[in-house]
Amino acid sequence: MTQLKRILFPSTEPAILALADGTVFHGYAVGATGNSVGEVVFNTAMTGYQEILSDPSYAGQMVTLTYSHIGNTGTNSLDMESQQVHASGLIVRDASLISSNWRDQDTLDDFLKQSGVVGIAGIDTRELTRKLRSEGSINGCIMSGAIDQADAVAKAQQCVGTDGMDLAIQVSTKEPYKWSQGLYDLNNNVYAEVDDFKYRVVCYDFGVKRNILRILAHLGCDVTVVPADTSVAEAMQYKPDGVFLSNGPGDPAACDYAIAACREFLQNDVPIFGICLGHQIMALASGAATEKMKFGHHGANHPVAADGEHQVMITSQNHNYAVSAEGLPDTIEVTHRSLFDASVQGIRHKHKPAYGFQGHPEASPGPHDARHIFNPFIEMMRQAQENENA
Repeated sequence: MTQLKRILFPSTEPAILALADGTVFHGYAVGATGNSVGEVVFNTAMTGYQEILSDPSYAGQMVTLTYSHIGNTGTNSLDMESQQVHASGLIVRDASLISSNWRDQDTLDDFLKQSGVVGIAGIDTRELTRKLRSEGSINGCIMSGAIDQADAVAKAQQCVGTDGMDLAIQVSTKEPYKWSQGLYDLNNNVYAEVDDFKYRVVCYDFGVKRNILRILAHLGCDVTVVPADTSVAEAMQYKPDGVFLSNGPGDPAACDYAIAACREFLQNDVPIFGICLGHQIMALASGAATEKMKFGHHGANHPVAADGEHQVMITSQNHNYAVSAEGLPDTIEVTHRSLFDASVQGIRHKHKPAYGFQGHPEASPGPHDARHIFNPFIEMMRQAQENENA
């Protein structure tokens, strides 16, 4: 059994995952030694663990990956969706000792250590996922090194979670910056540089993923990324043709400053496109409500249907909150719904050039079915330019 442990796990150092209800899972340490707390969620994607870990939308959350073998392809600097790992912990069945890929730079274990992220392997992630599906997301604590089971449970119970939390302001950029990097060139293992721009876009950074910025640049957008609490007056100094509201972590209702700014943009008929948290903020600014989901949507295999059309997309999803389907104002039209639970996945303002999408059309690493969701934003800005020049 000792030899089997050494094959399956990077170390035989014990670790535990303690949940706030007192449940404790025993496994083996991965990554940094110590303890960490967060809201435990599960993600059903089979690929893209590095993109998941570096997605700012996972701030305050511990990610359980349901795919059994994690770490096989290693990690590399090009696949980061932000400057750092934002997930507060990683929970897997089997953390691979060996990574094999021509782009590999570090093993997953070394990557987690360098990022200071505590992880656990060797637990029954199927059992944990079933628990989260039946009982809902729950706060937890991963502990390795000096383990105190009672202390771990207490730390999980003391964790504040994401309810009512404005985490967007914590992960947002502190200073504005320009973005010109385009899509990935696989043949040369680099991202293209874009210098031919047609539209000026201000991106509100609530936890933006880099691949969103890459797609906007690829589509001809001269992107300026600004802090989450940037005022409308400051944003308009960039003379934007459109405003993009990014994805991000936490409770959308807590972002009152962003809701107020979006409301002002709507009043001024500025073209708006929101993804994930940005979509929820646009909904709140339009008079809709949001709600906490039981266990959220996290994965890369979620079917989404366009209302009134015979079109289904397989999408990447990552959210614990959703726009409530109840009490939607007359000004908002639902454009897309989840085929898993019929939750709202897309909205459009009937009288303003504004729309939002709950899933992640930028995907990274995939799937790419929803990439066309960016196109109406480009068209709205094109029409706005034509009207201004008429």
